[in-house]
Amino acid sequence: MDSTRVTEHPTSHERPQPGGGPAEPRGALLRTPEPLTVQPATALPAQTRAGDTPASSAAPPPCAQHGSPGSPGGASTPLPAAGGTEHSQPAADEPDTHRPRPAPEVIPVQPSGEQNRPAAPPEGKVRRSLPPAAPPGGKERRTGQGRPGGPMPMRRDGDRLRFVGAATRRIARGIDLDEIVMGLCRATVPTFSDAILVYLRDPLPVGDERPTGPLVLRLRRTDRIPQERDLEDGILPVPVPEDSGVVELSNELCEVRPGGALAEVLRGVRPVFADAPAARAALPELLGDDLAVPPGQRAILAPLRGRRRVIGAVLFLRRAERLAFEADDLLVAAQLATHSALGIDKAVLYGREAYIADELQRTMLPETLPNPTGVRLASRYLPAAETARVGGDWYDAIPLPGSRVALVVGDVMGHSMTSAAIMGQLRTTAQTLAGLDLPPQEVLHHLDEQAQRLGTDRMATCLYAVYDPVSHRITIANAGHPPPVLLHLGGRAEVLRVPAGAPIGVGGVDFEAVELDAPAGATLLLYTDGLVESRLRDVWTGIEQLREKLAATARITGADHPPPLEALCDEVLDMLGPGDRDDDIALLAARFDGIAPSDVAYWVLEPEDAAPSRARRLARRALDRWGLQELTDSVELLVSEVVTNAVRYATRPITLRLLRTDVLRCEVGDDVPQLPRLRQARATDEGGRGLYLVNRLARRWGATRLSTGKVVWFELNRG
Repeated sequence: MDSTRVTEHPTSHERPQPGGGPAEPRGALLRTPEPLTVQPATALPAQTRAGDTPASSAAPPPCAQHGSPGSPGGASTPLPAAGGTEHSQPAADEPDTHRPRPAPEVIPVQPSGEQNRPAAPPEGKVRRSLPPAAPPGGKERRTGQGRPGGPMPMRRDGDRLRFVGAATRRIARGIDLDEIVMGLCRATVPTFSDAILVYLRDPLPVGDERPTGPLVLRLRRTDRIPQERDLEDGILPVPVPEDSGVVELSNELCEVRPGGALAEVLRGVRPVFADAPAARAALPELLGDDLAVPPGQRAILAPLRGRRRVIGAVLFLRRAERLAFEADDLLVAAQLATHSALGIDKAVLYGREAYIADELQRTMLPETLPNPTGVRLASRYLPAAETARVGGDWYDAIPLPGSRVALVVGDVMGHSMTSAAIMGQLRTTAQTLAGLDLPPQEVLHHLDEQAQRLGTDRMATCLYAVYDPVSHRITIANAGHPPPVLLHLGGRAEVLRVPAGAPIGVGGVDFEAVELDAPAGATLLLYTDGLVESRLRDVWTGIEQLREKLAATARITGADHPPPLEALCDEVLDMLGPGDRDDDIALLAARFDGIAPSDVAYWVLEPEDAAPSRARRLARRALDRWGLQELTDSVELLVSEVVTNAVRYATRPITLRLLRTDVLRCEVGDDVPQLPRLRQARATDEGGRGLYLVNRLARRWGATRLSTGKVVWFELNRG
């Protein structure tokens, strides 16, 4: 047999497949007629054909005792004998063909690996070289670090690709600015760098808007590997606790000078090493003159460029005891910077949209509830989710003439920006209709017409109720909404029987109103279907659970004391389980206190010249009976002025009513729909000063148009 030596030249990075023909180019060898001298330290194995006699039958070399790097658990994988090498083909398959596995000419010399290089094989023996194991107590061969479990730098393209894929996935999981920046820091430290500094533009531009001020970078976040102590030539001048993992820098704000070194690096977009001339001049401008980065290629400055402009910069740093960055690490830094910048751009846009949605929802709902006479109010609103804070649910309380109050709750189908916009239009329409003092069924009828004008698919449910504290009655009309629940003073909870009606937007449907008793001390609860309906229960099951919850809460406070409104609303929302938040929720609770008959004085006056003087006498008697003599002069003057204006234009009897609550309220009604307007009377005018006196002496005043005319009212503080 021919024992001529052969040398291998790599022609492919793939293994030769078993059973390949001799003409297959992959894994083929270039046979040289003359032996090639091989250096002992980088000797490559000579593959022998089946049946060849090995040069020596000695034991396998010592390097075969080391475990293969890819074997599980680091188990030892001894090399096979020369006559049956790992990648040689059986003699029966290839009697005359030499098909060994291609191998690289040399194995890259690892850092600090000279002392671990295996001894040269004896003459006539050529064997496969394996990476030696790290000696006990020595530095890890690939990282050059003595700390066990330390970060391992990426030495192959496959490692970098896997790292970039994992890092970008982690960055992409963030939905807001802080999550994306934190994802970048957590993905790179300690795998890619020992520390990271993230600078972002202040303020960050949104979308296509053009920044007007100078380019200012603010340190947004830092992260580092915790160390027992900071190196003297490290990157941290200020000691920090070991478990903090945060870099503390004094130079948190940097204004980029136009035409300066930092501006040139940011304009170039591509990451650069810190020892590059441009970076050496830019880093002091970014970090300050007191901070220095480790020497060599141990720092990378990567600009963050969004869709339109540079929005920041990232500085990756490695300590001096760790391997320096390589040229391919610039590509990794570029990928990380690109994904992070685009994610930050999207996060800023998402934040702006969320802010607009929150502001829209906040302005659509009442900012504060009124404080009408004879009723106390409390409300709650819960969005469907934190990421979708807009919806079509709304509530409202609208003061009406005669100390009445309108209670409204509605639900536009869906919880999107469109639903919120439609809700705002319907709520505004309801407020306008309530100002006209229309009956509840007429209000729903006009809301139905308005919804049809907005579009054919604009559907909503609504419940409109009017409470009169003098008569202790409530009038309710319903448009496809869940029925209200009335909690009586004794603790009995009752679901009111109100005709359901059709939802708003159907069209051509008549709505029906019912009038019910509203005793003092009772609590009316209006709500949307998100409170009682979910994927886990139907609406009537939820209503029954709500009724039982109200009754149980009332039993805690006792039969003679109704539960506080705010606590009652919280208890009602506690009935929601983890899976019950399928829709947004609007809740409005009204406690009926009413006005006692002894605190009401009511008269009807004919529209004649003697009406003002009679009104003054009646008002004086009522004030004497209530013990409010100190208000007699002011009330007589204001009542005389308002009744005089009513007598001048009215054709039907005039009404006068005094209400004693926390304030003294006077109401004068007539059949003239025109509302009075406050104006400055000229010196030659005979009239026009009555409302001026009312405006100066009264606590507050107003005029409301009714279907049968108008009511002019004013209030005075009691003592």
